[in-house]
Amino acid sequence: MVFGIFATLAEFERDLIRERTMAGLASARARGRKGGRKFALTKAQVRLAQAAMAQRDTSVSDLCKELGIERVTLYRYVGPKGELRDHGKHVLGLT
Repeated sequence: MVFGIFATLAEFERDLIRERTMAGLASARARGRKGGRKFALTKAQVRLAQAAMAQRDTSVSDLCKELGIERVTLYRYVGPKGELRDHGKHVLGLT
């Protein structure tokens, strides 16, 4: 019986925490705040990477050093032939 009471209280407390969290997120959105991590590249950097990757003689290593990112991050934004990928489209506002 005691465990049942504790379980009920824990469930009630969890619901209160959830409500406060959701209210806080809604309040932040109303103030214009967005959640989540910032993108590694700016719009200008995505365009630069896209143009560079479209050229056959581009050194991916040099481009990554210039942008200050890793190879995986570059390919997350732009494909090997210069085509935009999901992250790149999102940064440019195309999605």
